[in-house]
Amino acid sequence: MFFSRRIALILALSIVAASAALAQSSSSSSNPAQAQAGQPTAQSQTESQGQLSVQARIKARRAQRRAAAIHEAYSHRYEEYTGMGYLRFEPGAKLERAHDYAWNVGFTRYFDERLGVTVDGRGYYATAYTGISLTMGNPPVTTSNPFTNPAISQYAVLAGPTYRFYVLPKYSVSGRVLGGFEKGNFSGDTNHNTAISTALGLWPDGYVFAAAASLPVEYNLTPNIGLRVAPEYYFTGFGSTVQSSRGFTTGIVYRFGKQ
Repeated sequence: MFFSRRIALILALSIVAASAALAQSSSSSSNPAQAQAGQPTAQSQTESQGQLSVQARIKARRAQRRAAAIHEAYSHRYEEYTGMGYLRFEPGAKLERAHDYAWNVGFTRYFDERLGVTVDGRGYYATAYTGISLTMGNPPVTTSNPFTNPAISQYAVLAGPTYRFYVLPKYSVSGRVLGGFEKGNFSGDTNHNTAISTALGLWPDGYVFAAAASLPVEYNLTPNIGLRVAPEYYFTGFGSTVQSSRGFTTGIVYRFGKQ
């Protein structure tokens, strides 16, 4: 009887020990699985951070190259330009607008990459259609008009601020406001007889104010050389009135003198 109880006790202890060993084995085998399951997550996070870091460096290098190219193109102290222009000008109070063609030169002194002061010179040439009869003399006599298309010209000197408000390595967009004076010559084909030219409906000769508001757009061929077109509104004061004309100037730009 005692022997059978002893055997039963030994069997019970053996079962308890086997159960504990089995539980320990299963827990130790699950830990590596969990470690292996967690390892790809950490690795993917590291790879993602590495890719973001590479992209950030690429963007930073691109931004640096862009800033260097902008500085190379627009850090010049001086800029000169020459070219041509066009204007739809009103040669008289009751005359239709004429097609004025112009030469245009200018010089800009820049104080930084954006702000400068421009001095501009231009000359306009056109023929004005009068198409009316003349009543002259005392007593007045009406005659046919021998000056149906008299030649007219204007010469202007202007100055004012220029500001580049949008810059890229290849092109820029600026705003420019100029003011000055203009000499009008409307009596050249009448041998400077102003009585005849005014009878034709043309403005009287003389000096008047002139102003221009334009939007120059430049395309850079090199950091020093660019092509420009500048649509503009052009204002003059002939005949004690204000003429508002639309046109443009265009030409080649040369930049020099590093700041």
